[in-house]
Amino acid sequence: MNLGGTLTEVIPVEDDSQVGQTRRRVLQLAADIGFDATDAGRAALVATELATNVLKHARLGEVHLRLVPCADLQGLEIIAVDRGPGFDAQRCLRDGFSTGGTQGNGLGAISRQAQVFDLYSDERGSVILARLYPRATQSCDLRFGVSQHAQRHETACGDGWHLAVDAQRICVLVVDGLGHGEDAAKAALAGTTAFAEHPFDPPETLIADMHRSMQGTRGGAAAIAQFDARDGNVKFAGIGNIGARLASPTGSRGMASHPGIVGVQFRKVHTFTQTVAGGQLMLLFSDGLQSRWDLQDYPGLVSQHPAVVAAVLHRDFCRGRDDATILVIELEVPHG
Repeated sequence: MNLGGTLTEVIPVEDDSQVGQTRRRVLQLAADIGFDATDAGRAALVATELATNVLKHARLGEVHLRLVPCADLQGLEIIAVDRGPGFDAQRCLRDGFSTGGTQGNGLGAISRQAQVFDLYSDERGSVILARLYPRATQSCDLRFGVSQHAQRHETACGDGWHLAVDAQRICVLVVDGLGHGEDAAKAALAGTTAFAEHPFDPPETLIADMHRSMQGTRGGAAAIAQFDARDGNVKFAGIGNIGARLASPTGSRGMASHPGIVGVQFRKVHTFTQTVAGGQLMLLFSDGLQSRWDLQDYPGLVSQHPAVVAAVLHRDFCRGRDDATILVIELEVPHG
């Protein structure tokens, strides 16, 4: 499975009209990917409940939309993001409990309609995730999340990402074209295209391929991480300022990149290998996201769905003056 980078679609939720806008957009996306009337109705209900929840309990926030893969099909990811007062997740999931004077069926209804449901809430706000696939689809959710946003007022994003998955291996790329706008996007596209041709080649080979492909563009920063479940090894190579970390409930450790610009000039690539235990998260992010954050400041977040982790970190640490991408994926090591 090869997954290419696409922007996160963001709908602000500040008044009742945007609840309707969110519902209509979700219905359009559901039709685009072949949901039948019943599945599209499920998606519309979830979108309406999430947007309404933001408006009633946080007064303003956003709904993030993305298409997600499932075997040879696609599903819908809907994430509500706010900076409201937070809530007790377990109490609010019980039908009949409400903090806003309503019937209190919202979160329970969402969790029943979506194949994947998760949330994180504290005093900094809430993130609620729902992923919906066609009803006939077997469980196939890939435990990854990505939040990608162009710089404000830009339609093109200078960041790119790519994820390749087979039965035993995962390979992730995040690339940041220099600057922003169309020229940066062209540089990132040249890099992701070269990477996607042979994503399981050694990282140093992949960066050399990207370097050749990105010559004649602005160039950019790039980081590649490969995980092999058969031995639990992560191989990492990076050029420039793409951040990379491995995180577990007990802490995190960074993976260092080297100076240079892919497509312009850099010294020899060095690949580092680390062995990880199961259940860790691998995070790659461009410099549109601040690097001075610690998942330990968010109790329990590392154990949530990676899409929730990505949304929380983007909400709290996006610089707001550059393209920003964060990709989070869970690493599964089979028990021997």
